[in-house]
Amino acid sequence: MKVLGAAASDTERDIETVLRSIQPWAGRSLRYAPVPGGISNTNWRVWVDDDSASFFVKIPGRGTEQFIDRKAAFAASKQAELIGIGPRLYDYAAAQGVEINDFVEGRTTCSNRDFMERSVRASVMGLYRTLHASPLLPLTKTIFGLIDEHVAQVRQMNGKLPADFDRLLAEYHNARAAIEASGLDLVPCFNDPMPGNFLRDEAGSIILIDYEYASNNDRCYDLGALSGEMFFSSETEAEIIETYFGRVSPQISARVTVHKALADLKWATWSMIQNEMSTLDFDYFKYGAWKFMRARSVIDGPHWGRLLTEV
Repeated sequence: MKVLGAAASDTERDIETVLRSIQPWAGRSLRYAPVPGGISNTNWRVWVDDDSASFFVKIPGRGTEQFIDRKAAFAASKQAELIGIGPRLYDYAAAQGVEINDFVEGRTTCSNRDFMERSVRASVMGLYRTLHASPLLPLTKTIFGLIDEHVAQVRQMNGKLPADFDRLLAEYHNARAAIEASGLDLVPCFNDPMPGNFLRDEAGSIILIDYEYASNNDRCYDLGALSGEMFFSSETEAEIIETYFGRVSPQISARVTVHKALADLKWATWSMIQNEMSTLDFDYFKYGAWKFMRARSVIDGPHWGRLLTEV
């Protein structure tokens, strides 16, 4: 923890610059400490005077403006607050793209282990249903728009791509054609199911944080991306589908599984972009290579062709 004026690194100087610009905190005693875990931005916990409550402050990472619309992210975070699934949002530094929320007390960040609990999975499905039923967001960006954007960006940067990337891209286009022929079911989607974006209490209730990748997308993307991120078995994937939809059908199952592969392609190409430009201490190349492998586990599986006919 440091007090204002004690910065000793570029990242600390960045947070102090932001803190000095916040008018409601002018002339007050400020302390700050880093919050670990993010792979896009630098995150901080800030205390004002002797108040017991504190704030979470997110400083945009270098280059993230290429794939994060900060105004849209702010709108999604505000909507989450209003529908009761996210923390309170403050607009103190919105003009700088800096998001400030209440620091959530009494909850811990989830890990993949938490999602082994059926009650946690059910709670998240309830949150997704609430989010998906809310008004459409100002930004519509489907998984197809996300992948196309990242492919163009990574090629422009001459970023690293696997030898079979063109083959994977061809299968992506086959999946896109199949889903678009069936029709998109656009709703406000979370789009970023990293375990640390889910905060739980001792009873297992969950809230969602970090809406910077939220957009209107096909609702099955949220379920597919979650299933892939948490390494759900086919049985658990069927369980979350039944919890969410009230039934399991071949079409819904196929859409969720195909979106699981597409989510991995999206985050794999995103990682290769970050590998070229991010200053954060994170092995983006390894992360992206792993995501490509997971996408292949579905695309090269024995059921891929059938899945595309069922979506």
